[in-house]
Amino acid sequence: MPGISGAMLVIILLPITYGMETTTAFLLLTGIYAAAVFSGMISAILFRTPGSPEAIATIFDGYPMSKNGEPGRALGIAIFSSVAGGLIGVIFLIFLTPLLADFALKFSSPEYFALAVLGLTVVASLSGGDLLRGLIGVLIGLFIATIGIDVLSGNTRFTFDYPNLMSGVGFVPILIGLFAISEVLRRTREDHRIKNNVQKVKTKIFEAFILKKIAGTIARSSLLGVFVGVLPGVGATTAALLSYSESVRWSKTPEKFGTGHPHGIAAPESANNAAAMGAMVPLLSLGIPGSATTAVILGAFILHGLQPGPMLFTNEINLVYTIFAGLIIVNILILVFAKPFITMFSYTVKISYTILGPIIIILCIIGTFAVRNSMFDVGIMLLFGIVGYYLEKLKFPIATIILGVVLGPMIEEEFRRTLQISGGDFTVFFTRPISATLLSLAFVALVFPTIKKWFISNKNKNKSNINF
Repeated sequence: MPGISGAMLVIILLPITYGMETTTAFLLLTGIYAAAVFSGMISAILFRTPGSPEAIATIFDGYPMSKNGEPGRALGIAIFSSVAGGLIGVIFLIFLTPLLADFALKFSSPEYFALAVLGLTVVASLSGGDLLRGLIGVLIGLFIATIGIDVLSGNTRFTFDYPNLMSGVGFVPILIGLFAISEVLRRTREDHRIKNNVQKVKTKIFEAFILKKIAGTIARSSLLGVFVGVLPGVGATTAALLSYSESVRWSKTPEKFGTGHPHGIAAPESANNAAAMGAMVPLLSLGIPGSATTAVILGAFILHGLQPGPMLFTNEINLVYTIFAGLIIVNILILVFAKPFITMFSYTVKISYTILGPIIIILCIIGTFAVRNSMFDVGIMLLFGIVGYYLEKLKFPIATIILGVVLGPMIEEEFRRTLQISGGDFTVFFTRPISATLLSLAFVALVFPTIKKWFISNKNKNKSNINF
């Protein structure tokens, strides 16, 4: 359901688990956590409405493949990639927790800023070749991220003394508005007498030739997802966007991304599920939550009188390895239950869109309202839905706005925090090896498409001169 994230469900059930036996409680909460990250892709692929923020990048190629008459193949790729990424993440969680946690400790504000900047380079692939519009979209997203109370100074910015803007503009209303509501508005303008090409969904999970093609992407994106997940506070959404960007960068046919390319589904789905497992590493080994949901799970540990960290492996080793085993079982059960569940869920596409459209809007309103119990958020969602509809008519890459909103807070906070620590010395970003490497990669990634386009243009021009 749009807006009803895994974190929200964990929050709702947290008080209930207080009366449960400790092991049962954590199997329930971590099971929900793993399954919710996976399931967000179902509505993202079928309806262009991500069920969770982690599935935002899956829309870029999942929905186009579904529109091209291959929803079953898109879902199959997403299911297999999710399970593979989740299992790889759990393996790293079990065997490399101390090593990965130690490496994450080397990251401070300059490295987090550089990582976020590297994430912004995905704009080159999301902008459909129009880099200028893509950069404008990112700047709009970055501006939206500044609205509200400044975390570092406590001052209000761009609120116009309006109380509802004090906490900023929520991510969920923007996400649902730009993608879900705008899509409903677009679909209402279509001729529904034409038979929808997404009416029979037969999920195809084990297609050998497809799996052979995407195996490398799954492996690379899963490793990237684990790495990003281990970094506290970064999250699976960032991992999905980064892996999508890297998949485009490594591809021999980057122009196919955004048109229903299998690698564009495999990359974000394997990365976000691996990142979700990776986010458990700092939680269990250091007591530092790696994501919003693991922050809630940290609260569950405290509620049950436990303190995550190095001593947890000494005092509650059985609980730790039971959680590990539970996460493995959850990922395997996803593979078992996904197909029959999707078959049942996909019957909704047979419903006339004159009925389905209003239902989607109602679900979007409920999901948006439930996040902060705010009708203001519902209004923001509807506003961005209208804006998204007209931006799409202008062929504007609206995904770049989301990119700016997601990465904006991290970029600003870590940038300013770094300068405060260094006394305003900008060279700190380039004197630290990790941040310097990440920023160099970001620069190359941003200018490479332009240079490549220039070289191809010159090459074609030289060929035409020779032929003449």
